Amino acid sequence: MIGLGGAIGTGLFLGSATRMASTGPALLISFAVVGFIAFLMMRALGELVLHRPTSGAFVSYMREFYGERAAYITGWCYWVNWALTGIAELSAVALYVRYWWPDVPSWLTVIIGVAAVVTVNLLSVKVFGEFEFWASLLKVGAIVLFLVVGIVLVVFSVHIGGTGYQASIANLWQNPGGFWPTSDPYVWYGPVLVMSGVVFSYAAIEMVGVAAGEMKNPEREVPRAVNSVVVRILVFYIGSIFLLMCTLPTSVYGTTVHGAAVSPFVTVFSMLGAGWIGNVIQGILIIAAMSSLNSGLYVTGRILRSLGLSKQAPAFTAKMSSTGVPWAGIAMTGAVFLLGAVLNAAYPNQAFDIALEVSAIGTLATWFSLFVCQLRLRRLSNAGIIPASPFRMPFYPYGSYIGLVFLALVVVGMVISGWQSSPDFWGKTDFITIVIGVPVLALLMWLGWFLVKRNVAEHTGGKLDSRWPKLDRNGRPLQDLVPAAGPADERHDLTDERI
Repeated sequence: MIGLGGAIGTGLFLGSATRMASTGPALLISFAVVGFIAFLMMRALGELVLHRPTSGAFVSYMREFYGERAAYITGWCYWVNWALTGIAELSAVALYVRYWWPDVPSWLTVIIGVAAVVTVNLLSVKVFGEFEFWASLLKVGAIVLFLVVGIVLVVFSVHIGGTGYQASIANLWQNPGGFWPTSDPYVWYGPVLVMSGVVFSYAAIEMVGVAAGEMKNPEREVPRAVNSVVVRILVFYIGSIFLLMCTLPTSVYGTTVHGAAVSPFVTVFSMLGAGWIGNVIQGILIIAAMSSLNSGLYVTGRILRSLGLSKQAPAFTAKMSSTGVPWAGIAMTGAVFLLGAVLNAAYPNQAFDIALEVSAIGTLATWFSLFVCQLRLRRLSNAGIIPASPFRMPFYPYGSYIGLVFLALVVVGMVISGWQSSPDFWGKTDFITIVIGVPVLALLMWLGWFLVKRNVAEHTGGKLDSRWPKLDRNGRPLQDLVPAAGPADERHDLTDERI
C-alpha cells in the first residue's frame, strides 16, 4: 500500500490531462514503455533489498557498492527530488481547492497541507501507516470506479451526455490527428518528449525499498510487494489512460476551471451529467495528493537520518523521537516544502507544472542508482564474493543496461521539449533544469562533499571507497577480499540504520 500510495497521485490524476491533450492517444505507448522500465527498476530494487534490507535503501546500497561519495550524492539527490515532488503535490492540492473555492490563495492551501502531513509523520510510524492505507484505499477505489464505468461506456458505445461524443475504442484512431498525431500543433516525437512527465507518474513506487527496512519479514513481503505493485500500477495507469482516450477525444482534456487544470476523471463524470461524482472524485484527488506527499515525507526523513548517521548531513538529522520517528529529518523537509507557498504566490497557475518537471530529474537519478547497484551486486555474487540474492532481477545484464539507456534518452528529450516549450527563455523549464540546474546542483554537491569529507573519513576510519573489491572483465577480484563487516565496522556503513 505504501508503493501504491506513493505512486498513484497527481501524475495520473492531474498531469495526464495536459499530456493527453498535447500528445494524443500515442501517450499510451509512453505509459507502456515507462511502465516496462519501472518493472525493471523494481526488480533491480527487489534483488538489492533481499541482499540486505535497510531503510537507508538507495543511499545504503550506493555506500556499499560505490563508496561514501556516491552515497552522499545519491542521498541528497533523492532528498532534493522529494522536496520538489512535495512542492508539486502541494501545488496540485492548491489547484484542486481552487476548483471549489477560487478565492482561496494557493499559498495558504500549501501551508495548511504542510502542517497536516508533518503532523501525521511526526506522531508515529503506525499513524503514518494507517493514514496511508486508507488514503491509498480511497485512491484505488476511485480508479476502480472509473475503470468499471469506463468499461461500460466503451462496451455499450454510450453517448456522453449532450456533448455529441460517443465512447468507443474507435476514438483511438478517430481522434483529431489519428492515433499518433503529427501535424501542427503536434509533433511526431511527442510521445518521447513527454516521457519525463510520465516518469513522474510512476515515481515513488521505489519507496517499497525504504519501507522494507521496517518490515517484519522482508523475505516474504518484498517479492509480493514488488510484483503486485508493478502489476497493479500498470493496470491502473494504462487501463485508466486507455479508457479515458476511448471515452472522449484527447483534445477535450486539459481544460481549466477558475484557472486551474481539471482532472480527466472529473471531466468524464461532469460530461456524463454526474457532476456530484466528479465532486467526490475531486475530494479524493486532494487526499491522493496529500497521500503521495505524506509518503515522500516518510522517505526523506529516513534518508536524511541515514546521511546524518554517516556524517554526510547535519548531525541533528539523525535525531529520533521516543516513538521511533526521525523527526529532525521530517521537520527539515517540511520546512523546504514551505517554499511551495512562495512558488504558488508567484506563479499560482504554473507552479504545479514547474515543480513536476524539475522533480523528474531527481527520479531519474534514483532509478539510475538502482540499476548501477544491481549490476555491481550481480557481478559480485556471480564471482562468488557475496551470496546471491534470493530474488534476482531478470534479463541480466541487459535489463539494467536498457534502463540506463532509457534514462539517458529521457534527459535528451527533456532538453529538446524544454527548448520548444516556450518562446520565453525563462519559460523553458526542462531545458533550464538540465542545462543550468544540473550543473549548479553538481557544483553544490561537490562543495558539500568537500565540506563533509573530513568528518566522513573520521567516522569511517578513512574507508571512503566500496568495501567490496573491484573486478576485472572476467569477474576476478583486482585486490584482496575485505572481511565481512564485524562489530567494529558497523559504526560507519552497512548497518547504519540499525544502530
